[in-house]
Amino acid sequence: MPELPEVEHVKRGIEPFVINEKIDKVIFSEKVIEGKNNQRETIIKGIELDSFKKLTEGYVISEVLRRSKYIVFHIEKDNDHRILISHLGMAGGFFVVDDLEEIGTPNYRKHWQVIFELNNGKKLVYSDIRRFGEIRNIANYESYPPFLEIAPEPFDKEAMIHYLSCFDINKYANKPIKQMILDHKVIAGAGNIYACEALYRTGIRPDKIANSLSHQQKEMLFYYVREVLEEGIKYGGTSISDYRHADGKTGEMQLHLNVYKQKYCKTCGHEIETKVIATRNSHFCPNCQK
Repeated sequence: MPELPEVEHVKRGIEPFVINEKIDKVIFSEKVIEGKNNQRETIIKGIELDSFKKLTEGYVISEVLRRSKYIVFHIEKDNDHRILISHLGMAGGFFVVDDLEEIGTPNYRKHWQVIFELNNGKKLVYSDIRRFGEIRNIANYESYPPFLEIAPEPFDKEAMIHYLSCFDINKYANKPIKQMILDHKVIAGAGNIYACEALYRTGIRPDKIANSLSHQQKEMLFYYVREVLEEGIKYGGTSISDYRHADGKTGEMQLHLNVYKQKYCKTCGHEIETKVIATRNSHFCPNCQK
């Protein structure tokens, strides 16, 4: 699943080609149309396809933002302002091309789901191999309450204070720390890969109970979460399976991972172990992490 660094790079790749461009036409794949016809929310969620087109076509993209793992498009037409919110799910991605054939990865080229034709001749294509992602067209953020529950961006000043305050919430007290920091209400954008790496750097096992951490450990963990996210952005994200940039290129963070999907610890040489926590595989060194 694309995490904060990956989504940030997708956003950066899109932005130069779509800002101040008008969306002339929206095209849906057969799978999206078929899903809606069968009362399934396939990619386009919370709105009918005809309404989505009506409230998107003819609108100008005024701003592109990243919020946690979401890409947000602010669009305007006359005096009407709408917001497109997209989550990439497990294997979604945006590409900016002149023609679909320019999408270099066959699976992404084949599994396009939504095409936004822009007045500059470019196509903003949303592809999703597994169709777990989503795009919503809303009037304001209040129309999608889960979006308002996301923690502050990890690079914001208030993020550490917010994170520390979550340890006083009863529902987190007896949860594994890995499960807690995966919650985007606690830390925005810290997914499985970067949580594993941050816990390794802090020397904390992913199954350690949250309320057993010392104050110093809590602060150190947040520091390392932010550090690995910054490194993820620096190296273009992690491309282990499906993730690609908007131009089809891969990231290089996978070359700098210490425990995630690694065989041996790069510090002590011990074999890396795996444990399922909150339905996700957690990779850790039992020797370096206590």
